[in-house]
Amino acid sequence: MPPKTTTSELWTPSRRATTIGILLLISLIAFEAMGVGTAMPAVMADLGEVRAYAWPFVAFLASAVFGTALGGQWCDARGPRMALIAAPAAFGLGLIAAGTADTLAQLLVGRVLQGLGAGVQGVAVYVLVAAVYPERSRPAVFGLISSAWVVPSLAGPPLAGVVTELWSWHWVFLGLVPLVALALLLVLPAARAAGRPEGAAGERSPVLVPAAAGAAAGVAGLSWALEHVDVTGLVVGLVALAVLAPSLARLLPSGVLRLRRGVAAVVGARGLVAAAFFTVTAFLPLLLTSVHGWSLAAAGIPLIVGSLGWSAAAAWQGRRPDASRPRLLRAGFAMIAAAELALLPVAAGWLPGWLAVPLWAVAGTGMGLAFSSIAYLTLAHSSAGDVGSHSSSAQLLDQLANAAFTGVGGALLVLFAAATVALPVLLVVLAVLALAGAVTAGRTAVTAG
Repeated sequence: MPPKTTTSELWTPSRRATTIGILLLISLIAFEAMGVGTAMPAVMADLGEVRAYAWPFVAFLASAVFGTALGGQWCDARGPRMALIAAPAAFGLGLIAAGTADTLAQLLVGRVLQGLGAGVQGVAVYVLVAAVYPERSRPAVFGLISSAWVVPSLAGPPLAGVVTELWSWHWVFLGLVPLVALALLLVLPAARAAGRPEGAAGERSPVLVPAAAGAAAGVAGLSWALEHVDVTGLVVGLVALAVLAPSLARLLPSGVLRLRRGVAAVVGARGLVAAAFFTVTAFLPLLLTSVHGWSLAAAGIPLIVGSLGWSAAAAWQGRRPDASRPRLLRAGFAMIAAAELALLPVAAGWLPGWLAVPLWAVAGTGMGLAFSSIAYLTLAHSSAGDVGSHSSSAQLLDQLANAAFTGVGGALLVLFAAATVALPVLLVVLAVLALAGAVTAGRTAVTAG
């Protein structure tokens, strides 16, 4: 029976407010991510800018990449104190700017501020976890953080739809502002106590800001290019890659692409699992509506079941602090790969669509094991002065892989025209990535000395 102290340590009087504040910060970003997509058609129609529909998403993604890169180095050099104050403040200002927007320009300014705040905050939370919670309780912390995405993923889209229909899309943004202020107040005491980490390197390389800006511009350009499969898109994509590659070389640990043993393998695993899992969540509703004729409401059921599986698995691993994280990671990758391979005949229309429900429950369970294990291993491989940069690298690769392979899926749909051909091809590619993660999971182990 696992000791109760691993979970109860999260709720001691000295940590209770911090734990609640962290969960609230993560939940707000999750709700914003899930809810805005539902409200965006009404937003762009109201502003009369439907042709620019993708730009609010691109603006958020690009600024989040910049904030993630900047936040890692900032937290390593100065500690998470100021980052945990500035990031929620920027996110809140972005909500106000977007919520009061009457022009596309103001909306984009708001989305940039939201992305910047979300990027910095995501890294600062990891640094705070490393500073506040004992190592044995961190699996439980990351289990809670994973669960903080579940309620927004279930309630975010329908709630945003109800708010938009009954009141206005403005309140999808503005309604979150008081909660941001509350979360900031809850984490403020712990943020003040978290000083500069031991072994911090002080001021970082002067190439950091250009590299972060290059990564943001490259991701934005690549996202646009993958939605425009023509000569212009090809040119923009090549330019974006030319800017992105040297920027990532400055921002990621060496050996990531080769999944070199150690922190590079952990960061690489984050990219692999993000591509393998999140890409399918983007296309599974399309598979069920276009191939099997399901309604949009019914097509969301596998995603709900997958989220519940993720939450349950994350909570399960959180109660087992002594379990081998590389083994849990391997099991998680294997479950995702198995589910995607089993989905192949469903995507081709040869087997009934209802099979997607139990199969995506399996994938969600695998994601709960893998994602929480990667978060734990990221901190385990980091000294006090490296937590920010390593967490930043993992989140950067997550963002890039998610954007890139979602774009690949769109390009395959354009190339093959028929979803019954394009989606099975996409599933094969993603299953190979998951299998690669399973095979190389042992490289993430922490070695003595």
